[in-house]
Amino acid sequence: MDWTDEGIVLSARSHGETSAIACLLTRDHGAHAGLVRGGLGKRHRGVLEPGNLLKATWRARLSEHLGAYALEVIRAGAAPFLDDPLRLAAISAACAVCEASLPERQPHSAVFEGLSVFLETLESESWPSVYVKWEMGLLKELGFGLDLSRCAATGANGQLAYVSPKSGRAVSLSAGEPYKKSLLPLPAFLLNAGGEGAPRDVVNGLNLTGYFLDRHVFGHHGPGIPPARLRLADRFSRK
Repeated sequence: MDWTDEGIVLSARSHGETSAIACLLTRDHGAHAGLVRGGLGKRHRGVLEPGNLLKATWRARLSEHLGAYALEVIRAGAAPFLDDPLRLAAISAACAVCEASLPERQPHSAVFEGLSVFLETLESESWPSVYVKWEMGLLKELGFGLDLSRCAATGANGQLAYVSPKSGRAVSLSAGEPYKKSLLPLPAFLLNAGGEGAPRDVVNGLNLTGYFLDRHVFGHHGPGIPPARLRLADRFSRK
């Protein structure tokens, strides 16, 4: 059997002397691994860089087999930013979060579309805010979306300033004031579809999504939040 789809490289690891096993986030087939023969050779040099958008054709005798990929580059992800450590760290973080959180071979087209938009946005200065919003979308797609529509205590939708770490719901400035030490700051740009956050707002956004990713997604299996994601948050906190 075989299929052809668009896919974003999440990771690639060596297999034998010259081949590699690549994990792609595909539009219609989810996170999907496959063998790339000669993937470590000169012909494929640069193809398997995380963040690259590829045309991928997968073939296997049976659907449950690992199968093999034939790949063509559509758009390079990391190559334009080789002299920008922060953008490279963001690409690594997004790819690592995807691979660690998504069940294999289950379609999540919304996550694919969001990741593709984020990678395209890296050329602009708004990319940190887009990254945080992409993680918000990932939480929603996995069934753990935050409710930022109105205050959990009063029902009002004005002056939302915090998020409850227990319920994932927004809390207004006045209602949260007595409990602010136990609440998570809510950056204002997350309340605006096109909003962009200042550096401190981005740090708060990363802390917010990181908390719920750790609690709901990574806290129950595996080694926790991927190291690449931890490094990205650390880089922003030191800016």
